[in-house]
Amino acid sequence: MDFKNTNYIIVGGTTGLGLSASIALQEAGAKVIAIGRNPDSGKEAQKQLTNGSLVLTGDATSEETVPEAIELAKKEFGHIDGLYHVAGGSGRKWGDGPLHEITLEGWNKTLELNITSMMLSNRAIINYLLQEKRPGSVLNMGSVLGYSPSPKYFVTHAYAAAKSAIVGYSKSIASYYAEHNIRVNVVAPALFSTPMAERAMTDNVIQSFLKTKQPLDGGRPGWPEDVNNAVLMFLAPDTKFITGQVLAVDGGWTVSEGQY
Repeated sequence: MDFKNTNYIIVGGTTGLGLSASIALQEAGAKVIAIGRNPDSGKEAQKQLTNGSLVLTGDATSEETVPEAIELAKKEFGHIDGLYHVAGGSGRKWGDGPLHEITLEGWNKTLELNITSMMLSNRAIINYLLQEKRPGSVLNMGSVLGYSPSPKYFVTHAYAAAKSAIVGYSKSIASYYAEHNIRVNVVAPALFSTPMAERAMTDNVIQSFLKTKQPLDGGRPGWPEDVNNAVLMFLAPDTKFITGQVLAVDGGWTVSEGQY
């Protein structure tokens, strides 16, 4: 895959899976603008992003954030080849959980974090690609919990709804913009070792459950680098004949029952 003279925006690109993807793209020859809402994380990310790649502090739920990144990319890089939307998160602290316990704040905040933020970033990059009459790739972060539930240990129904919506939303826009050579795909991880998964990472019972739910490679949480090859495949300009697809990177989650 040839990433020379390519440029990408990574929304949620300063920590976890997003930072790992930003580094992988950079190593493959691309330049990146990594967006993150935490200035301290951004400073640390900038130390790892060299060769002209940049970090922008911004909130993915704000309408202004990605348009600002696009203007910066146009100024510094000249053009943009695609966008990877990683930003999202759990709504547990606002009241997400089983349906009979979900608060309205938990529902609204979870959807805002995961699907509204994605709509905003996708809308901005689609507008750019249409205006510039350029082909491009949009990759959205889903989750296996959007279509493969685990009812004992992973019960956040607003989050599941948001991640399920990402699939239908991405397929719909993939269909609509295909004639413009704008590709839209989804990567859907299972449980990965990221800051968002801290609860599961420190729970010995859940870690034991993963031995049979994600049995590949000894039965472990995913590592950020596990998903990078899928990200590179979908974003690469040479991958010009794939759109509207959902790829699980899940260690076997969706084909394994898991034992309690």
